[in-house]
Amino acid sequence: MIALTVQSGGGSSALTFTPTKLIIAGWTGRDVAALEAHILELEELGIARPKSVPVFYRVSTTLLTTAPVVEMVAREASGEVEAVLWKQDGELYVGVGSDHTDRKLEAIGITLSKQLCAKPVSPVVWRWADVAGHWDDMLLRSRLPRTGEAYQDGATADQRRPDELLALYETREGPVPDGTVMFCGTFAAIGGIRFAEEMTLELIDPVLDRSIRHSYAVDVLPVAEE
Repeated sequence: MIALTVQSGGGSSALTFTPTKLIIAGWTGRDVAALEAHILELEELGIARPKSVPVFYRVSTTLLTTAPVVEMVAREASGEVEAVLWKQDGELYVGVGSDHTDRKLEAIGITLSKQLCAKPVSPVVWRWADVAGHWDDMLLRSRLPRTGEAYQDGATADQRRPDELLALYETREGPVPDGTVMFCGTFAAIGGIRFAEEMTLELIDPVLDRSIRHSYAVDVLPVAEE
């Protein structure tokens, strides 16, 4: 179970969430040029371009974590900010998370590379109904606290809407159950994809003047000589 806090104009409430299905949506950009930029930066790492977009990857729900520290093998993995959609009791919620992925393994198999890494998510979410009407006014950002660098900076208007992605997935795979979580895609990294010891993720709502922020650090596990 994951303990979430639902923030709204009237205050906050607790939501105990039991994940039953975790979907990672990839290649979700509306902006063809921005999508192509992200494809190219991954191709430079040896990762083949997709045959069609978007792509939906299934990984284990046990990867979801709100912990401030996650363990990763070596320094080949990196994070990326994404909106995260949650479904509970027929209602949708949205927060922020990082689709942390092993880039070395990604050149061999994308689903496997995503399964290898924890998926940090914010413990705070908003009701989708509260932001659906102005979703395209939102912003997604990631920062590298140790260096002060901006890592990603993008507008949600450049990505397919979370509810659109969910509907598209359901046309392919059928209705999703309560407990479904979907990561909704990301942007190209400023200065290229790279490892970082810490990352701060932010979903910004300028209309309601609020934001969801989540930070996590990476504890690098050594690789034993064989």
